[in-house]
Amino acid sequence: MAPMRLEIITAERVVYSDDVDLLVAPGMEGELGILPHHAPLMTMIAPGEITVRKEGEEDSYLAISGGFLEVMANHVTILADAAERSDEIDEARVREALRRAEERINMRASDMDLQRAVAALQRSQARLRVVQRRRARPSPPPGQS
Repeated sequence: MAPMRLEIITAERVVYSDDVDLLVAPGMEGELGILPHHAPLMTMIAPGEITVRKEGEEDSYLAISGGFLEVMANHVTILADAAERSDEIDEARVREALRRAEERINMRASDMDLQRAVAALQRSQARLRVVQRRRARPSPPPGQS
């Protein structure tokens, strides 16, 4: 099956741009699996992790903080609030952000603060899962990348 084009774009940069075989993204009501020649689609995506499969292997893991996903003519565009590749995420900083978010949730100063803290917690959890997947992924044999 011919691959589809995937572009993940934030206001600051193009985070990912390549031909892929499969995309799994966090939809608002569950995970979305997008294959080549998917029907046209426009939807919001939730904070979470994105998995990209290329040439039959999981190629990339990315953390995303939400945004929009559009499928049109075998081209998938994700306009993300923020997105990071697994190798860009500092695990120690993520763990500290997770700790701070949990602390703010436990304090519950106001409903607005609680909503922000829950959103920060979800972003941090997604970033941590992406880092852990990268670490658990087997290294390619010497001479391959």
